Amino acid sequence: MSAPTLETTERRARASAAHASDYSALLKQVKADGLLERRYTYYAVRATVLGLALAGVVVGAVFLGDSWVQAALAAALAIIVVQVVFLSHDAAHRQIFKSNRANELAALVMGALVGGISLAWWNNKHNKHHATPNTIGKDSDITPSVVHFYPAENPPRSTVGRLLHERQGWWFFPLLMVEEINLQVQSVIAVLTRPGLRRRGLEISLMAVRLLGYPALLFIFLPAGKAAAFLGIQAALTGLYLGAAFAASHIGMQVLPHDSRIDFFRRQVLTSRNVSGGRIAGWAMGGLNWQIEHHLFPNMPRPNLRLSVPLIRGYCAEKQVAYHQLTILRAWATVVGHLNRVGLASKDAFRCPIASMR
Repeated sequence: MSAPTLETTERRARASAAHASDYSALLKQVKADGLLERRYTYYAVRATVLGLALAGVVVGAVFLGDSWVQAALAAALAIIVVQVVFLSHDAAHRQIFKSNRANELAALVMGALVGGISLAWWNNKHNKHHATPNTIGKDSDITPSVVHFYPAENPPRSTVGRLLHERQGWWFFPLLMVEEINLQVQSVIAVLTRPGLRRRGLEISLMAVRLLGYPALLFIFLPAGKAAAFLGIQAALTGLYLGAAFAASHIGMQVLPHDSRIDFFRRQVLTSRNVSGGRIAGWAMGGLNWQIEHHLFPNMPRPNLRLSVPLIRGYCAEKQVAYHQLTILRAWATVVGHLNRVGLASKDAFRCPIASMR
């Protein structure tokens, strides 16, 4: 292959500079519209409602005592836990307070104490995702594990393994029922084996209360069978709810090669998917339904994401950048279809993971 000419190099440099200015121009307009201003009242009301709901579950569990109706409270607790984790996610992205320290402490308390998830471990993982979403070898959210998000270089060799891999889309959502446990196990491993983690001692204390104290209380006040059922229902529904919300945002969107040179604006938009449904979807998904806006401006307060949609969608149309949005059911169907296609594509000899999905 011949070396690029001076003219080609200069043309690429001009294109790169123009693309970089695309995001700068959008950021300038977002700031001018006040969309990055804090929304303290919104977050104060949401935190108060969640606090009261959490207290209500505790009081309800005490009054119900030895009853299988506790299963309904376990399901309610799962919803509350996920909503608190969503709020922790906002704080970790500096969406709530102007002070970085206040955001960090809020995210730490909500994430570690209520969710049982290490903030330091999660931040490291999630920051890589935001910097390089859906990029092979850089975004740990698509690192091949039990599920493959792009064709596997070394697919399973056993007959059962191949059958499961080729149909991975069908059992992806049931698998999410252990996602809360997976996140907690990874968090525990991180805080116990990485001495340099930020606020490690505090995280260990908060996580110990959540992961040891909470089950202990259940087994003290409930018969063993009901306590185990309560824990199982809450963990399964928490994992399913949390995983299903995150899954709708990126799976089935463009996967980029490791050496992709795409600019920030296009990288964030083309690898993300919004979910329609307005404020109802915003509540149910903790703002993750406005994924494009969130990826472009991670520190934008959640209620402002909805307000920024017309501006950002119009800007994408102006720059001829595809803006993807589906209903939640179509998004989940797309996830299942994509994962099944990935599994089937892995039957072929490994070539290029991007080309094999075309």
